Amino acid sequence: MREKYILPLLLSLLLLSACYHRPVRQQVPQAVLTEQQLDSIAFARTHHYTINYNFMVSDDSLMLTRQMPEEAVSNLPTDSFAIGPDQRLVVADIRILPADSVDSVWVQLAQEDGTFGWVHESEMLKTVEPDDPISQFISFFSDEHLLIFLLVFVLIITAYGMYKLLRRKAHIVHFNDIATFYPTLFALVVAVSATLYASIQLFAPDAWQEFYFHPSLNPFSQPALLALFLSSVWAILIVGIAVVDDTFRHLNLSDGVLYLLGLAGVCAVNYIVFTLTTMYYIGYLLLVAYVAFALWRYFTHTRSKYICGNCGLQIKKKGRCPHCGALNV
Repeated sequence: MREKYILPLLLSLLLLSACYHRPVRQQVPQAVLTEQQLDSIAFARTHHYTINYNFMVSDDSLMLTRQMPEEAVSNLPTDSFAIGPDQRLVVADIRILPADSVDSVWVQLAQEDGTFGWVHESEMLKTVEPDDPISQFISFFSDEHLLIFLLVFVLIITAYGMYKLLRRKAHIVHFNDIATFYPTLFALVVAVSATLYASIQLFAPDAWQEFYFHPSLNPFSQPALLALFLSSVWAILIVGIAVVDDTFRHLNLSDGVLYLLGLAGVCAVNYIVFTLTTMYYIGYLLLVAYVAFALWRYFTHTRSKYICGNCGLQIKKKGRCPHCGALNV
């Protein structure tokens, strides 16, 4: 009788059991770096570029020395040649010469045609920029002299434009605004973005240099302050699309284009003013005052409290709808 229970018991044990394979732990050999590779990694951390990095000449010319840097340091006869603007260069070698009193770092650059030459790093960085469109955009808008010139120019044009618009009783952000919050939000985001941009250069210049040499539009791959700045840049794009869409819902084509041009002028002033003033810590107080002013103007003069019962558009007060003429009581 016991035999009839043995077979089901064995089958149950087979079904409930499983083979177990103990994995063999293999030790992965660690990569052994040469002294030259370690020096290259250390150089890249502090200078943000290394061998095989691509530059473009942004100045009128860049002078390179054909001979080795040791010959130039020893005051031996050397031959130089010029590289013209917009020429692409690649870093072929880097030498550190502590005996050089001018600049201990020498960089060998190569052209596409195979021409090689040496130059001091300090001289090179004055005349080149990374061969990347984002880096070149940053370089263009980081010029302080350009910002001051743009500030004066934009202030004159914007002041004149706002004067003409206000005389025509045209719509303009903060003063005779349309009944939507997006233009106010757009102007505020631009001001915050400019303040963050200047703050990075003040408090995290090394992080900004790394971003300049290795730009990315992904905010999640950057340090906190840079991530906030990139998020504000994306917010400018998203809110800007909403501004354009909402503007032409409230205004006809000609008035809408005129309104957007006025908004662009205000945002240009915001960018330049907050970028320059934040460098001297005044921008933070100006930003608080500007946010308070913009919100006060919107909630007290712009925000529509009612919706027309006929056309469904927003209206500021009861009575005749300015859009369809229906009476709202």
